Amino acid sequence: MDDHLLGWLKTLDEERLARVLANRLDAIAPPWPRRLDTLAQRLGNGFAVMEVMRGLPLPSLEVAQAALALGEQAGPETVARFMGVPETEVSPWLDLLFDHALAWPDGEGRVRVAEGVARWWAAPCGLGEPLPHYLNSWTVSADALRGLARTLGLPHGPKRRTVTRVTEILSDPARVTALLERAPEGARRLLDEFAWDGPVRDVDGGRFVVPGAPEKWAADHGLLFRPSWNVAEMPREVALALRGPDYHPPFTPVPPDLATIPVDPEAVDHLMTLAAPHVVERCAAMLENTAKFPLPLLKAGGVGVREVRRVARDTGCDEDETRLLLEVCAVARLLAWDESAGGLVPTEKFDRWRLDDAAARLRVLLSAWWRMERSSLRKVDGKYGTVLGDDPAGAMVARARRALLGVLARLPASTACTDRTGLVRSAHWHAPLLDQSLLAECAPAVLEEARMLGLVALDTITDLGRAMAGLDAFPGDEIDDSSPIVENDPVLVECSTRALASVRRSALFGADLTAVVTGPPAGELAELLDRAAERESRGAASVWRFTPASVRRAMDSGYTAEGLLADLAEVGTVPQPLDYLIHDVARRHGEVTVTTVACIVQASDPALLAEIAGHRRLGRLGLRLLAPTVLASSVPADKTLAALRENGYAPVPIEDTGEITIRRARVEEPQNGRLILLPGGRVAEFEQPPYPLVEPPPDPHEHAQRLLVAEGEASQSVGRTWAVIGRMASRLPTAQQSLLGFVVDRGVRAAITLTDGLTATISHGELRSGVLDAWCEEAGDYLEFPLADIVEVRGTYA
Repeated sequence: MDDHLLGWLKTLDEERLARVLANRLDAIAPPWPRRLDTLAQRLGNGFAVMEVMRGLPLPSLEVAQAALALGEQAGPETVARFMGVPETEVSPWLDLLFDHALAWPDGEGRVRVAEGVARWWAAPCGLGEPLPHYLNSWTVSADALRGLARTLGLPHGPKRRTVTRVTEILSDPARVTALLERAPEGARRLLDEFAWDGPVRDVDGGRFVVPGAPEKWAADHGLLFRPSWNVAEMPREVALALRGPDYHPPFTPVPPDLATIPVDPEAVDHLMTLAAPHVVERCAAMLENTAKFPLPLLKAGGVGVREVRRVARDTGCDEDETRLLLEVCAVARLLAWDESAGGLVPTEKFDRWRLDDAAARLRVLLSAWWRMERSSLRKVDGKYGTVLGDDPAGAMVARARRALLGVLARLPASTACTDRTGLVRSAHWHAPLLDQSLLAECAPAVLEEARMLGLVALDTITDLGRAMAGLDAFPGDEIDDSSPIVENDPVLVECSTRALASVRRSALFGADLTAVVTGPPAGELAELLDRAAERESRGAASVWRFTPASVRRAMDSGYTAEGLLADLAEVGTVPQPLDYLIHDVARRHGEVTVTTVACIVQASDPALLAEIAGHRRLGRLGLRLLAPTVLASSVPADKTLAALRENGYAPVPIEDTGEITIRRARVEEPQNGRLILLPGGRVAEFEQPPYPLVEPPPDPHEHAQRLLVAEGEASQSVGRTWAVIGRMASRLPTAQQSLLGFVVDRGVRAAITLTDGLTATISHGELRSGVLDAWCEEAGDYLEFPLADIVEVRGTYA
């Protein structure tokens, strides 16, 4: 914990402290701190500081670097002078740092920067450690320090005074320039390299012991120091002196210009309403396909190009769209590995997902894309990465996605960005810790993915994309289970509903066995038609054609003729030719059944089975007649099915139970809902599990008031803690009393049992009048536990 930070927090009034807490909700997340010292510890946490820095714009971090470079001399006026701008231009960015507790003013008007920020910038502005750091180091002996003083023409004196005088000389640009006038040839070039491209560089250690060499001369005059034989460093003051009084660190208070043009808002909305339902129904089609044909994985991980192309061909998607949807469905837990199936198949969550309304299904997909730590369409060295493979960039890709979409969201409505380079520069200004080359690499892929999802159209952000970019809740990583916070965001709910409001829920059936949908089809309608017909076209109008093979496919999935006709009748008027086709296929469907033993072919008609056994083209199956109605095949069931169908038969695969089943992967989820699917996709019983919404943090203003009230109370000493516990928790042995003391003094986590048998997991305790006031994980709040009622304390681990 930084004592300077704690001291500053104690000086804040309620309004200013509430502003800090509002910007640092991580610091008051459960279990929220009850004392300023605990708050200061959280605010100074290195990981939390890094997350806050990622969300700040470039000027604030440039000001933080300048303050770090100035060290003890940093103050609003000196920072502004160092950066070469008026103090009024620096003050807003300093205030932004103060409001996020990344920096704060001390009692003497200096700016203190958080230790987490200092650890990130070990060399702020390309500058090394201060000169006293080297002069007071154990590597510089007293004799070496006296020798340096003599070289610089300083009289002998105490070490502290010598260090101060040496620092004064080497910090003065005029004196350093005078020293360089007597330097050997090559010294200036050597020192400039350290001053501008340092401060740490690899060197030839032998040159530092050669008389007359520039390296030795620089070391003898304190301009370079060597922590090891082949590494040299230049002190901060020396580098600033060499850069000269005209040097100022970069300061970019205004974001880069972005070339834009106006676009038609109606055209943007129209494209959004086309893309949103399309991605929902394509996901459903793709997942249905993987239920029949599990996706195998490569030995190195991920899905191979051949499988991606097969899925694209089977579902009518293009290859890029398939890559994206496979990634999204995997992150959304709709697709997972199943050992028995030997590949990726839909999960049980998919069964619940497809029964939800279309807007909710869309939000599940958008939330997964927002968290996804890969970019399906990003090209590295001109090539796509493996679908669902490892990406070294990882979380940085997700941050780049949010940064790029955030720039588009800041543009005025109905304004398109026409400058891809400017978009990358602007995203880097808003998220400066992201690598600019990674942003440039991700930008084309992110925009294309966003276009497919309906978040971007005509190079401008749609209302749906603006809702995504404006989410307050951080979505976490791609394996985070708190996605319902995003999926149920009120603004996103409204926009997703509007994006799917224009979908068509009916079709026009023709006597030529076609079905036409004039507009974007609803997911349920597209799923029904994809199951029973072949899609011939898509776009402003989609066309399907019914064939014997497509109707047989629907019956393979569990439909009966009556069930399929009933479902079709709900979306349109079924013509007589289609009715005849469905009944004709139904008459032959199931005459032959195939079960996997390796494998067996059955039929109720012995003559039909005898015909199959004697079929010349089926000789490769090695069919043997086991009984009048049973054949054994030496070929696996899938290949036997294909061969029979190629030769005009209509077999169906069945399991040992005799039922047609659909593969599903089981994932670890709360088992508080049940789903039973009947043939034709009908639902027998369904209970929607509640969304596990995360408890929100306390109100910043209310919590600021609590902290200030608690600060006014006298804190208890460690000695009193042990005395009170030893006297009041008399049911506990000594070892457990000690553990309870650590819960109070160090905030450790422990499990306790009370006299009535109740148990609780507690931490961050305080003693108050014979009770332990501690955070209870089961209750999600601070509760009071009488010390006399605690009968057991056990250590526990998170």
